[in-house]
Amino acid sequence: MQLSGTATINRKGHLEIGGCDTVKLAEKYGTPLYVYDVALIRKRARAFQYMFEKLGVKHQVAYASKAFSSVAMLQLVHEEGLSLDVVSGGELYTAIVANFPAEKIHFHGNNKSEEELKMALDHQIGCIVVDNFHELHMLHHLCQLKNQKVNILLRVTPGIEAHTHDYISTGQEDSKFGFDLQNGQSETAVALALESKFLNLLGFHCHIGSQIFETTGFLLAARKILGKVSEWKDIYQFTPEVLNLGGGFGIRYTDEDKPLPPEQYVEEMILEVKRETKRLALPMPEIWIEPGRSLVGDAGTTLYSIGSRKEVPDIRKYVAVDGGMNDNIRPALYGAKYDAIMANRADEKPKEVVSIAGKCCETGDMLIWDLPLPEAETNDLLAVFCTGAYCYSMASNYNRIPRPPVVFVENGTSRLIIKRETYDDLVRLDIPYSEKTTI
Repeated sequence: MQLSGTATINRKGHLEIGGCDTVKLAEKYGTPLYVYDVALIRKRARAFQYMFEKLGVKHQVAYASKAFSSVAMLQLVHEEGLSLDVVSGGELYTAIVANFPAEKIHFHGNNKSEEELKMALDHQIGCIVVDNFHELHMLHHLCQLKNQKVNILLRVTPGIEAHTHDYISTGQEDSKFGFDLQNGQSETAVALALESKFLNLLGFHCHIGSQIFETTGFLLAARKILGKVSEWKDIYQFTPEVLNLGGGFGIRYTDEDKPLPPEQYVEEMILEVKRETKRLALPMPEIWIEPGRSLVGDAGTTLYSIGSRKEVPDIRKYVAVDGGMNDNIRPALYGAKYDAIMANRADEKPKEVVSIAGKCCETGDMLIWDLPLPEAETNDLLAVFCTGAYCYSMASNYNRIPRPPVVFVENGTSRLIIKRETYDDLVRLDIPYSEKTTI
């Protein structure tokens, strides 16, 4: 098993993260428990910024907070000098509560409501990424009513689709997001944005996929967008100040995954944009990117307590834990794969192969299939790695199970940043149908 960040096995044979013994963390905070390696988050944030600074390119590295958003997380992101992407009023509100600098917030989304856009304008955020004509007209109208100007990017679909290792270029991309670069939608959007005295068009945004292990797709997307920009330069007398190439940088979940270092993604994107702008006689734009999973994914580990076992002779051994699809929906939703070890017996060699079952009342609530482990016993502690992205943010109260707490660990100190939900929390918003309740 390959350990990430500060994770190590201590002299007691226990998994240790951020200098904290995971057995003691489980004793203190209970299980299930999300544990975040703060040092690894800091390292990744600095790695994404490093190559921009080395090559002297104006930039913004914005954390895509849909991966994991909380007040403490956003404060950590700000501490590391990053900007922030939000995709809903709730994510924007979290940023406001965290006192995140408004000028460094970018608002994404394909169906922003009038209330959400008003909220963004009221707080004078740095940029709104406009996704469609409905939003373009609504935003112009709202700014007109407030006599307020706002910076925007237009999200375009460049016809590049990334499937981890494969990049498919199509004449017209089938996506719910953005203005199509091939069929004239993007040209119309540019013209409308430039006509409005309330919309300051900074440039363009694209996002080609997720969990990407190569740079090819990013380079193709940059090439196609800049090619269009070259065509529009004379028509609209406009060249972009900003080119946002999105996120989707991959991480290692299992040995099958081979991600690139952050610096390599960034360097190759910069060099491609420099080559294309020089070839097309365009000014070099400021480059923005949006890492989310790649900042927090492998910095997160979920700790579970092992409960029941079931053996189906000659077929499979099931080991159940005290969480499951309610705190990690990704295996059930996407077929996502994970690695795990016995955190309290991390130095022991595997003696059996088991499948890790969740506790939800669903046959499909399986976290890991065919995992080699020491012989698992009740109350052993299982650590599932790389659960920092899209686990807490997609967690639910299915089966009326409270969501787990979240802990930051760094330099031998643990800090609770999200409390464990209680049963009282589960019914807090309920309104009784009859008077015969204890509420």
